[in-house]
Amino acid sequence: TLFLKQLAIWLIANCIAIHNQFSNVRDLLTDFRAPRVGGGKPVWHPIFSSLLLYHTRLQSTLFFHFIRYNKKEQNFFVKKGWILMQPTVQELLSSAQEIKQEILADRRTIHQNSEVGTHLPTTKAYVTKRLIELGYEPQELCESGIVATITGKDAGRCMLLRADMDALCIQEQTGLPFQSENGSMHACGHDMHTAMLLGAAKLLRQYQAQLNGTVKLVFQPDEEGFTGAKSMLQAGVLNNPKPQIGLALHVNSGTPSGLILCGRGTFMAGCTLFRIAVHGVGCHGAMPETGVDPLNIAAHIYLSLQELISREISAKQPAVVTIGHMQGGQAPNIIPQSAILEGTIRTFDRDLTARIMQRIETIAKCTAQAFRGSAEVTELASAPPLVNNPDLVNQMADFAQQLVGEQAVYRLDEGGMGSEDFASYTYELPCAYLLLGAGTPNENPLYGKPMHNEKVVFNEDVLPLGPAHMVRAELAIQ
Repeated sequence: TLFLKQLAIWLIANCIAIHNQFSNVRDLLTDFRAPRVGGGKPVWHPIFSSLLLYHTRLQSTLFFHFIRYNKKEQNFFVKKGWILMQPTVQELLSSAQEIKQEILADRRTIHQNSEVGTHLPTTKAYVTKRLIELGYEPQELCESGIVATITGKDAGRCMLLRADMDALCIQEQTGLPFQSENGSMHACGHDMHTAMLLGAAKLLRQYQAQLNGTVKLVFQPDEEGFTGAKSMLQAGVLNNPKPQIGLALHVNSGTPSGLILCGRGTFMAGCTLFRIAVHGVGCHGAMPETGVDPLNIAAHIYLSLQELISREISAKQPAVVTIGHMQGGQAPNIIPQSAILEGTIRTFDRDLTARIMQRIETIAKCTAQAFRGSAEVTELASAPPLVNNPDLVNQMADFAQQLVGEQAVYRLDEGGMGSEDFASYTYELPCAYLLLGAGTPNENPLYGKPMHNEKVVFNEDVLPLGPAHMVRAELAIQ
């Protein structure tokens, strides 16, 4: 082609120029010799070596600039493997936008077939199939926990990218054409996270030659139950290869679309799930004196727990105790044998959580005893406070600014009372957990409902930002 002919002429001309420079230098040395101190044979003046080196570097720089801004020729050399070009931010965003329809299809398929807890057979099968289609060799580390890796030019580094796949026990009422009808719902956006990581998997394959090491893709179950991350860690997700850093993104309803929240330090509260089992004596509703009413006991325990935060915890210490599940009885004219209360404790301090847990046990047992019944308290699961690595978060925020602009990145040094089991990773390696805004009512009346609400709708336009940010971080981080 004309380009190859021009390149050949350019290379030959420069070889001749360099040869002439060496020949001319010998002739000029007569006038520009640098004598040794104390006499002896003269040596070449250092200025000639510097000029020659400068000329060579200049020509190389001009060549690579020529390649950078001539896409046709650039693609020729990249495909041949002769040169490796890091994609620009705009090229990366364009690549992510090009696969938007694939990401949407993944998200909607996973959303419509939502599954809860540790056993996610349909979701696991779908994610595994998609990874194989993209050229990966996924492995199941634990029940419904999938890992796949991709390596670029240096196998010495490893970065972990994580997505959660489980849904919530909520009957969806969004009215979306791909609404889930099986009694569960992706009301926390985990379908978005899984689809974004699959999108990142495709982009990583596209830019594999430019990767700075290995990327470990982690798809985990049961984030909501706080057992998923721990199961993955116990199964060896941080081995073979061992990642040096970890990254996770979480969509957030109520935050402007595309705004990226980067929290440094303790960004999310720890959470402990607990159950209070109240035991009484069942009897006829017309003769309560013949039994022990566990519903009455449960009601008094519930009210007593509301005083814990207001009267026993300093206002300077963030803490929340919530009872989200109460159950007891099956008929209006029967006093049941037992009742159940289930709730959560959220704090930024593990010692404070332990103290509150001890007080809940005391209140439950003593209240039950005062009404002639009994109670037992059980810890069901827990996640520690999520601690982001400040330096890594700053790096991720810088990369995010390159993608979406400074005005769409918000750095903060305080967190919220929500909890996330990705926290378990943050105690094993430096991590960054970022929030991605997914819509407000000002943008669309459908957006902005609370997380975990049966009508929450996320703005799907933000989906390409996730893969673009993940891949940008891998390509740019040192």
